[in-house]
Amino acid sequence: MTDERLAAPVERPTVLTVAGSDSGGGAGVQADLKTIEALGAFGTSAITSVTAQHTRGVTSTHPVPVDEVRAQIEAVGSNFDVRAVKTGMLGTASVAEVVADHAADWTAPVVVDPVMVAASGDRLLTRAGEDAYEELVAEATVVTPNAAEAAALTGVDVRDAATMREAGRELVDLGADWALVTGGHVETDDGTVRDVLVGRDDVVTVDGPRVDTAATHGSGCALSSAIAARLARRDDPVDAVGFAVGVVERMIRYPLAVGEGPGAVHHLAPLRDRAARQPTRAAVERIVERLVAADARALIPEVGTNVAGATPHAEAVDETVAVEGRLVRIDSGVRSVRGTRFGASSHVARFLLAARERDPALRFAANVRFDERIESPLDALDAPAIEIDRREEPSPDEEGSTMGWAAERAFDAATGTPAAVYDRGAVGKEAMVRLVAADEETLTDRLLTLLDAC
Repeated sequence: MTDERLAAPVERPTVLTVAGSDSGGGAGVQADLKTIEALGAFGTSAITSVTAQHTRGVTSTHPVPVDEVRAQIEAVGSNFDVRAVKTGMLGTASVAEVVADHAADWTAPVVVDPVMVAASGDRLLTRAGEDAYEELVAEATVVTPNAAEAAALTGVDVRDAATMREAGRELVDLGADWALVTGGHVETDDGTVRDVLVGRDDVVTVDGPRVDTAATHGSGCALSSAIAARLARRDDPVDAVGFAVGVVERMIRYPLAVGEGPGAVHHLAPLRDRAARQPTRAAVERIVERLVAADARALIPEVGTNVAGATPHAEAVDETVAVEGRLVRIDSGVRSVRGTRFGASSHVARFLLAARERDPALRFAANVRFDERIESPLDALDAPAIEIDRREEPSPDEEGSTMGWAAERAFDAATGTPAAVYDRGAVGKEAMVRLVAADEETLTDRLLTLLDAC
């Protein structure tokens, strides 16, 4: 019998990034490779420039000789089945010209991120290099400039959605299949971030929430890399852009507190979230088991109880796991109608997601009945219990989720994060307590505290 084990190779589409190195790890090739790998592709690289930088700025740059850039590109191309290419910081006109020459021969889709100026304001491309970009843009499947880069490439003063569309059309006229003009630095009337994707025959507007953070270092690199990774997986460009925009929103919402500057986007957030799905589901199941073992009939409302858990970076109901069919009372105690499933909850999941808008550390929630036996024990919890009046809640079509309204009203009334939000019911609405917690143990303790008092 041999000690050797069989290898089990894993196939991943290969993406080539042609970009500069960031010694701080938040942008450039480092950001590209993290993002590409997080989204299920294999990252290769050709480094165009070595920069000394961190989250506060760039202290120096050293262009890689153009022959070495060419050699890196050719080495990767001769050995790997490259399914997509993205370009970032090119630094000099000669490098831009070499990359454009190769792009003319590439059959794989090409994402061009025209990196010219760092977020700190430091210049990353020579003036002559800007002029050389025209040929590279002509080979782009998608070109992804921000407002300043779009203005530099087209001469259009990008300040709103109309001028974003105008700049996008100019880039498509230069030869790009699609131009995604990003709106992170463009003010909107409603406070959203509006990206505009322009094609030869279509214009697609992608709106998303604006996150109150300065930790956006590496966001442009991550966006173009995410698009390339999805194109390598055979996504349509419009679908790839839509997916990538959503992924980068999450990276920005949950940034990494690294360095002495604002920090960097969390390139691995989607990967970490996928890895947390099963542990989150197991935690919800353990909470349910504790309630069943403790015979929690006294806590179960007429509509049933649900327990929901969110992955660390959850943004949607289908990223929360809950009891399918809820926990219900039976003669012998409490039972789960069916198992747990992601997307199984509506009300409790939406309440949890709304509460996470105020405190992103919250991971778990449950609903239980409210009556006079539970009212006093609520004061014994380890954090405030806040009462809301559901007679005042808006219609669902007025402000979206009524659960969102309930969470917002409670947080506005609380000092810090509440442990519970309760109401005395309304016409057609059963009185209810909603518990939230950052971890499985805390939610379980709060549930059992209320049960002990019943």
